[in-house]
Amino acid sequence: MLVNRRNQEAVNPAMNEFSLEGRPYIELCDLLKIMGFCSSGGIAKKLIADGNVTVDGKTEYRKRCKIRSGQNIIFDNNQVAVTE
Repeated sequence: MLVNRRNQEAVNPAMNEFSLEGRPYIELCDLLKIMGFCSSGGIAKKLIADGNVTVDGKTEYRKRCKIRSGQNIIFDNNQVAVTE
């Protein structure tokens, strides 16, 4: 659960689902771009490098981190559940 730091209210991220469609993984920067959270790969890489993305509850700094089925990503109040 995320917490809004200004007023300490719980914030529930919007849930999205992404299917790998038979692929073994997708790189984190590509996932952000495909989901429409970033307008370009360069912006996605910058946001990841700045620590704005969590993978399975931990801040992820690797731009090309391999995201596999069963993992959960949170970015900017959006949650993505990755499926096969």
